Amino acid sequence: MIRKNEITEEEHKALALWAADCAEHVLPYFEKEYPKDKRPRNAIKECRKWARTGIFRMADVRKTSLASHAAARKCKNDAARFAARAAGQAMATAHAPGHAIAAAWYAEKAAIAAAAGNECEWQRKHIPECLAARLKRR
Repeated sequence: MIRKNEITEEEHKALALWAADCAEHVLPYFEKEYPKDKRPRNAIKECRKWARTGIFRMADVRKTSLASHAAARKCKNDAARFAARAAGQAMATAHAPGHAIAAAWYAEKAAIAAAAGNECEWQRKHIPECLAARLKRR
């Protein structure tokens, strides 16, 4: 688990952007099944907005994250469900950096459910350098 007091604000934001990238990488699995439901995409967008601006309102973070998880609950397809959960966890990274790991984990589950390529390899290639060594130690 990564805690706020263990990383800098810039590392926290970099971790959130990586979580958003992981979620967006598998988002097509959700959007293919539910093209009109924008809740997971909105969670990713708001995660990036937080990383860019630093403006944090817990009520907004919670609402956006939980909306993505609500979208996941309606899914009949595992890949779509896990992709929506990845987006919700990415948004929650604004609140607690450990949620980034959950976003990556759900993205991996989405890729496995879709019988896609090696998501972990993709994630490792895209993790910010400032965090790669820190995560390897865990």
